Amino acid sequence: MTNKSATLPLPHILLALAVIVVWGTNFPIIKLALAHLPPLAFATLRFVFAFLPAALFLKRPAVPPVNLATYGILIGAGQFGILYIAMKHDISPGLASLVMQVQVFFTIGLAMWFGRERVRAFQVGALVLAAVGLGIIVVHGGADATPLGLGLTLVAAASWAGGNMVARASPGANMLAYVVWASVFSIPPLAVLSLLFEGWPAIRQGIASAGAATWAAVLYQSWGNTLFGFGSWAYLLARHPAATVSPFALLVPVVGMTTATLTIGEAMPMWKLGAAALVMAGLILNLTWPRLVRA
Repeated sequence: MTNKSATLPLPHILLALAVIVVWGTNFPIIKLALAHLPPLAFATLRFVFAFLPAALFLKRPAVPPVNLATYGILIGAGQFGILYIAMKHDISPGLASLVMQVQVFFTIGLAMWFGRERVRAFQVGALVLAAVGLGIIVVHGGADATPLGLGLTLVAAASWAGGNMVARASPGANMLAYVVWASVFSIPPLAVLSLLFEGWPAIRQGIASAGAATWAAVLYQSWGNTLFGFGSWAYLLARHPAATVSPFALLVPVVGMTTATLTIGEAMPMWKLGAAALVMAGLILNLTWPRLVRA
């Protein structure tokens, strides 16, 4: 579609908000599943159900297999595998939903490195704000965010940024089909790592102890987060400018932190709210400054 409307009609606004709700509530649901499933085994199941049965109905996109494989490994083992490990014991769902948004700055950094894009003053200011917010989390995190948990979540965010860069190399692909078919490359490394580090007895015990709520959480990851979330987001981006759709993503940590408080009782002391405000201010500055200057 060549002519993209900068104005979202009400149905599209509601669709964007539905995606944000799914992505934001995703973090407490991850925590629920991790109560029974080992992290890497959980991630393996997530991508098994993201690939099947959707692959039976979606044609593989015409992109090089190495592109799909790279994306699948970065998003599968890099993003979600590491994130699940961090969320098992070392970072709370609310803070994980916030720290993962730092992928925006990793994406900018990779674009500058590979595309030789120049860093601009407002991007430095935005990064400083976010870095101060992360510093507050380091100082006050405690059990809510250990140094290990924060570090692992930042690695997961960097892997997400790497996946973004790989996906940008196939701009004409159907992104829903792209994500589904890339999932098949996420499964082998996750399964091997799970067997090596978690062991078959722990995997078997986790699957045996998983009840209906745990399996619902797995399917929520696969079908809600991947198929509905990515599919709907790609639908919106195909019909509207990215600058119109992207700001909705800033609501993900808001939904994530609110849901974590309401569902699992995650505390929201002032230091955590202050850190969130700084990180969000950095993200908002990075997103809106060029548009304000043009205006």
